[in-house]
Amino acid sequence: MSDPLDTVFAAIADPTRRAILSMLLEDDMAVTDVAEPFEMSLAAISKHLAILTRAGLISQERRGRVKWCKLEPDALRDASIWMQSFGQFEAVNLDAFERFLAAELGHDG
Repeated sequence: MSDPLDTVFAAIADPTRRAILSMLLEDDMAVTDVAEPFEMSLAAISKHLAILTRAGLISQERRGRVKWCKLEPDALRDASIWMQSFGQFEAVNLDAFERFLAAELGHDG
């Protein structure tokens, strides 16, 4: 995926990765602490973290012997702007739409 927006959306498509991002909203975390609540291996968590890192959603750094993860919230900015562009449309009221169609088509509801 060469488009950064595609990479971000692919990364956040997975519920485990979304949960990791939510956890990192609170504070930086050691990789072992990130892995703790999940019932999967540390290697599997590391793969999720690598995907989030490639998407620019998190950064990882070694502090002593411990690898830490940090949320990079600016990486979601383009995705957020793209999604907000759809906010210009009002939600469809299906009951009102059904009444409109019935009136237009000359049918009783």
